[in-house]
Amino acid sequence: MKSRRRPYAEQRPQDLGGGVWSVPVPIPGNPLGYTLVYALESPKGPVLVDAGWNHPDAWDALNGGLAALGIDVSTVSGVVVTHFHPDHAGLAGQVKDVSGGWIAMHEDDAALVRLMHDYPADEHESFQSDMLRRAGADPGEVRQAVSRPIPPALPDRRLRDGDLVDLPGRKLRAVHTPGHTPGHICLHLEDADRLFTGDHVLPDITPHVGIYPYDRDDVDPLGDFLDSLDRVAELGPLDALPAHEWIFPDVAARAAEIRHHHDEKLERLRALLAQRPEPLTIWEVAAMMTWNRPWGDLPPALRGMAAGEAAAHLRTLEARGEIRRVPGVDPVRFQALDS
Repeated sequence: MKSRRRPYAEQRPQDLGGGVWSVPVPIPGNPLGYTLVYALESPKGPVLVDAGWNHPDAWDALNGGLAALGIDVSTVSGVVVTHFHPDHAGLAGQVKDVSGGWIAMHEDDAALVRLMHDYPADEHESFQSDMLRRAGADPGEVRQAVSRPIPPALPDRRLRDGDLVDLPGRKLRAVHTPGHTPGHICLHLEDADRLFTGDHVLPDITPHVGIYPYDRDDVDPLGDFLDSLDRVAELGPLDALPAHEWIFPDVAARAAEIRHHHDEKLERLRALLAQRPEPLTIWEVAAMMTWNRPWGDLPPALRGMAAGEAAAHLRTLEARGEIRRVPGVDPVRFQALDS
């Protein structure tokens, strides 16, 4: 079945057939509107794919939505989280508290959640401020863009690529699709030709792929994301059940579209740097790229995310040998290489 994106107020829990249900859970103050939480039938009790944002309104919506489908949250046997972001993992801890169920996520995201819990609160602001400064942000923007995320609950179970989720009688397999986060997973319901795509493949928008700290040179999240799109495309024209927007057919075709979008974006960025005789900071590059609104209209937090995405694209071009970072300068700067 396929629907189109509607405001949260028009969303309803749905029986998708085959022992799968969806519940829209609001994300207060976020233009995405809601997260689609999925429930899968199991003899041990339903398993949720994601859980939604940790907010009283979201908790009420999750409880009420499940109840409308004949599911009591206390019977949930587990929550498998596609990635650690708060609109996906935020309520997992509360579900666990009520149901006694488990929380599972990929081991790479589990390590990040552990780091978030252990990182000293008084060091976070200086860490973020220094990251923004090295990217070329001015001091005023640095002060406004700094924020501290609230970490989700720690998982009980760590998944690796190819692992089967604890869903008796079904085959729900983890497919590691890094990029949006290092440990993002899609979940292939192999007995029904369905793929829960999390944020990896969405029907209309593309997920944020950033690099943090911005100037890291030991990872390539956008390169990982593009490789992950190719891997999803190889699964064939499965029905996609994403975490946002709407359900859609043929995930392989959409993955190819997103891949093409980023290939074009990388080429535009390479050409932009080639036109500039002087090296550019990450912040300068971000200000020159195209976003969903003009750079001057972006609030500080969104400028920080845009810089992360610009940095990821720069890093991929660097990894491909098409640009280079200038050695020994602070803030870090990039320039095109001669063709």
